[in-house]
Order: sequence, then C-alpha cells, then structure tokens
Amino acid sequence: MKLKVGIPTTLHYYSFYPFWKAFFEQLNIDVITSPVTTKEIVDLGVAETVNDACVPIKIFHGHVMALKEKVDFLFIPRMVSMTNESTFCPKFLGLPNMIKASISNLPPIIEPRIDLKNSKLEMWNICRSIADRFTANRLVAFKAYRCAVKAQQTYEKLLVKKVKPLSFLQAEGKNEYINNNAETGLVKLAVLGYPYEVYDPFISVNVLKRLEEQGVEVVTLEMISKKELARYSKSLPKNLFWYYSNLVVRAGFYYLDHQVDGIIHVTAFGCGPDAMVDKLLELEAKERGQVPFMSLTIDEHSGEAGVATRIEAFVDMIRLRKEQTACG
Repeated sequence: MKLKVGIPTTLHYYSFYPFWKAFFEQLNIDVITSPVTTKEIVDLGVAETVNDACVPIKIFHGHVMALKEKVDFLFIPRMVSMTNESTFCPKFLGLPNMIKASISNLPPIIEPRIDLKNSKLEMWNICRSIADRFTANRLVAFKAYRCAVKAQQTYEKLLVKKVKPLSFLQAEGKNEYINNNAETGLVKLAVLGYPYEVYDPFISVNVLKRLEEQGVEVVTLEMISKKELARYSKSLPKNLFWYYSNLVVRAGFYYLDHQVDGIIHVTAFGCGPDAMVDKLLELEAKERGQVPFMSLTIDEHSGEAGVATRIEAFVDMIRLRKEQTACG
C-alpha cells in the first residue's frame, strides 16, 4: 500500500502545491489534500488555535484537523524565503511548531526549511533531504525534483494566462479547468491580496465569483509575470520585509499603470503586514487620479450579506463614474 502525505488546502497550497504534488507522486507517494475551506474546518481551527492568531492561521489548523486521521505524514514546510530580498511572515516560519503545540495525536510531520535567499539551487538540496526518507536512489530523487520544477513552471504560466488557481488545482491535472476571466467586462477591477485569502472562497466570501456575476473583469496578482513584477521592485524607496507583501504592493503599482477602474484589497483582520500594504495601496490609488479603492477586511466572523452589499455598491459607484465621464 502506498504511503500518503497530507497537504492542507490553504496558505502555501495556492502558490506551490503543483511543485510538491509532482515531487511526492514521483516518489510513489499519494498526495491527499483537505477539502476547500468550509465552516466546519474554520470552527475546528478556531477551537485549536491561540486566540490572537490571524484567520489564515486558524484555518490552517482546521485543515490539519481534517487531514490528520487520513494520512501517514503531514507536509508543513517552514517557509523562510524564496528570494534574497524578503522573508515570510513569522507565523509561516513557526507554523510546524504551532501545529505540534496546538494539536495532539498528529502523524509525523515533514517540515523542511525552505530558505532560498542564497541560491534557488538550494531547493534541490531540500528535495534530496526529503527524498532520503523514502528512497536511497538519488536518481529517483533528482527525477522527482525535475518533474516538480516543470510542474511549477507550467502552473505559473497558466496563472499569467488568467487561469484561476483553484479551478486548476482542483482539476488534478485533467485539463478540466476553465478560464472564466475573458476580457468582456465593462468594469475592470484588480483584486489584490495574499493568494490564500483571495482565492479561498470561504475566506474571501467568494469575492471573485460575486464580481464576475456582476459582469466585472477581474485581474489579480498571479496574472502578472514574474518579469513584469520585478520591474516594480523599485516602486518604493525600500522593499517591505515580507515576501507576499512585496508582491501585492508591486501588483498594485502595476495595475495602476495599466488602467484598472478600481482596486479591492482583501486583507485579514489583525495582520500587521497587511495593514501596512493596505495603507500604501490606498494612498497610491488616491495619488493616481483618485482611483477607487476598497479594503475588504475578513475574519472568521465575516458575513456574506454585508460583503455582497459592499461589493455591489462599489461596482455600481464605478459604473456611474464611468458613465458620467463618458457623457463628459
């Protein structure tokens, strides 16, 4: 019987799951994911987490609870850095420790330290170390690593082509995903935020779907190529300290230069880095000709009705503004 490794469907899942799925499967290990976030998962996480944790961390605990009885291992990497200019939030760095301290009767945790600030080639050493637990054959390990790199590159190219992460990831590589971001909307909005907030339908209260139902063309951070984002690395006098925060700010500057009708920033209540990003984007939107900006702050108590009303009002305001400008 194959071994099973569990990967929670949240946090780094939306950015790096294709890499790890391909890697473990090449090692002949089944990859099991938790369901997309539900109210039950949120409640499980809230019950197990310290009170002052942000909602994404609470939800991660819930996903671990949903997986722990179904797998032989849990994969919870210690995310430190992907570049030499920034690091991950401290809660990412300490996530394996938080989980082990909060939840009992866990299966063994695979917790590699992902720190690429010195060289991206370090990822091979990380993968080799993980593979050593399951095979002594270094050639098998290297083939798994190469397959993972290719899977991640394919995924990132699809994101730039406006394929939504969840529609692709849930299709399990069967090419059943669809691109429902056709450029047909009269209103074009950038929805920015950390991927595990924007793309999780429960956390974001389905903001992307609600906008598309109103005929809005939605663009996100992941639809910008790495090369384009890198050009905006000097958009601020000094880079922010956090990995995802830098990406969101650069995406905001990019879309302000590429004529969006407004920006919605999805932010988690109680997140310090998010609060800084939110204010930076709001101020820049005002300076760029009063581009409409809305901050959508979410926590485990966010209600769908209130969020839906705010989104509808925001879109109606933008449509009215465009009509008035057209009438001149």
